[in-house]
Amino acid sequence: MSQGVPTEDVENEMNIGLSSYHPLAFAAVCSLSARCCWSLGAMESDNLAYMELAIHQAKLAMESLEVPVGCVFIKDGNVIASGRNRTTETRNATRHAEMEAIDILLEKWQRDGLSKAEVAKNFSQCVLYVTCEPCIMCAAALSFLGIKEVYYGCANEKFGGCGSILALHSSSSESFISDEVPQRKGFKCTGGLMASEAVSLFRSFYEQGNPNAPKPHRPPVEKKVE
Repeated sequence: MSQGVPTEDVENEMNIGLSSYHPLAFAAVCSLSARCCWSLGAMESDNLAYMELAIHQAKLAMESLEVPVGCVFIKDGNVIASGRNRTTETRNATRHAEMEAIDILLEKWQRDGLSKAEVAKNFSQCVLYVTCEPCIMCAAALSFLGIKEVYYGCANEKFGGCGSILALHSSSSESFISDEVPQRKGFKCTGGLMASEAVSLFRSFYEQGNPNAPKPHRPPVEKKVE
């Protein structure tokens, strides 16, 4: 008998096995499969809806002549904070969209009287949607805060901290010398969500020109050709 070719007896047993499934059991499997497909579809729809909100924040940033990056924090299916790039407005290079939203949450939870442990627990249940891959600074902050998950639009090839330059979303095996220094925690990270929309905003911003870009202090020096 050739290897891998079933005999007639084996084929009959296979057919009997297939025909012996109980109709109710088969219906239950089909129902479960349909629910799983629906859940995946609903999850994808939710992800797009949340990223749309982040895109809206990025558009607000562009209207304010800021680099168009926006984000939203989600907890238990609800938007609990949003942020947009405000580096020019505040004249502070650290005021990225993520840092703006993080500060909103920290201030709110401080007003609510939450302990450090409760704040940490809240962040561990948060999902961030941001139009561009978090930079090294923001990715490190998210890691120290222990955020649960991050979805981003386009990659940040110059400063990305979630894989493009450094992979700060990966859990660190390094131990710190002092217990007082918080340890980085890994978080799940997914890129490419509505990436084309995010890239389009960047393209529009730079095509129209950035009036806040630093002006050259002196004209370029022309080299004499001998």
